[in-house]
Amino acid sequence: MRILSITKRIIKEMRRDKRTLALMFVAPLFILTLMFFLFQQNSDVVAKVGVHNVPAAVTKQIKNKHIEFKHFDNKQSAKENIRNHDLDGYISKNGNQLHVTYQNASQTQAGIIKKSVQAALVKLQIKKLATGGQKARLAINKMQSQIKQISAQLPAQARSRIKQPQTTNQGFSNSTLTMKNGYLYGNSDSTFFSTMFPIFVGFVVFFFVFLISGISLLRERNTRTLDRLLATPVKRSEIIFGYICGYGLFAIVQTLIVVLYCIYGLQVQILGSIWLVLLICFLLALVALSIGLFVSTFAASEFQMMQFIPILVIPQIFFSGIIPVENMAGWLQVIAHIMPLYYGASALTDVIQKSATLSSVSIPVLILLFFFVVFTVLNVVGMRRYRKV
Repeated sequence: MRILSITKRIIKEMRRDKRTLALMFVAPLFILTLMFFLFQQNSDVVAKVGVHNVPAAVTKQIKNKHIEFKHFDNKQSAKENIRNHDLDGYISKNGNQLHVTYQNASQTQAGIIKKSVQAALVKLQIKKLATGGQKARLAINKMQSQIKQISAQLPAQARSRIKQPQTTNQGFSNSTLTMKNGYLYGNSDSTFFSTMFPIFVGFVVFFFVFLISGISLLRERNTRTLDRLLATPVKRSEIIFGYICGYGLFAIVQTLIVVLYCIYGLQVQILGSIWLVLLICFLLALVALSIGLFVSTFAASEFQMMQFIPILVIPQIFFSGIIPVENMAGWLQVIAHIMPLYYGASALTDVIQKSATLSSVSIPVLILLFFFVVFTVLNVVGMRRYRKV
């Protein structure tokens, strides 16, 4: 009953605080909407490329809708032409070698040029091999006709011992090869936002719950509400569970709003179970709630609480999957594995993008539950410092 009373009091206080409700329910939607438009894949990106002394056959193979050529006959260097004409790249030919110089100010344009040149070189090699195969077949056919003429002049017994050279079909055929694309996860309309969506959702839920829970408990301390509560026979564990239940209800509502808005508002495809997505988000919110309550005990003001964000929250985004953890140094991977958001984002990615089941993500789910239990115990123990009776 005491836990229920504390929960009701927190719900009433939150309902009266319109700005906090807006921060918890409206701000995440604004952030996700902004990310949605910022990280939409732009298919109209064009790289401006200067060419000098490059055969038309080569530029024809490089040319595509993302490449715009500008031909140069001057004697300026590639770097000078790039600077003077604001080019994304410059291609020149010296003997049998193509020299490609990238401006490299934008990795998108540099990647377009690099991939286009690589694809063109492969096409030219294939064309060369195909031409060589045709020449070889013509030579074999000519040899066959000559052997037939010679064998016609020989006796029947000798003629039967002469073997005709056989052509093979292992080379390139005259038919045109076509390509058909297939996707294991998602489709051709997948964008960078849809790829990063699980990470963004996990971070938004974690960040706002951490911020609001920490500042709210801090406000209770500064207004002496917590002191008056601790002066009663209410147990420390009942206070902590009351706070968790109160703010947890708002975390559930926030999770529902964020996930449903992304599905029906932003039209993000979720391949796995939506209930499993909600479960993982809710566990992540509980972890953020318990960490926020714990950290608030070390802050004396809202400003000091904000100072914990660059230390405890922002670093987690770097270990959540935006940068592949497996490509990091060994000591950085160790740090990643003590970050709750790493497990939350990993589980959300598997469910949303790979249709994983609960059994498939059971390990990160259990680890999130472990984080919640540990910080809840730490909160109960830490509450002892404020009890004066």
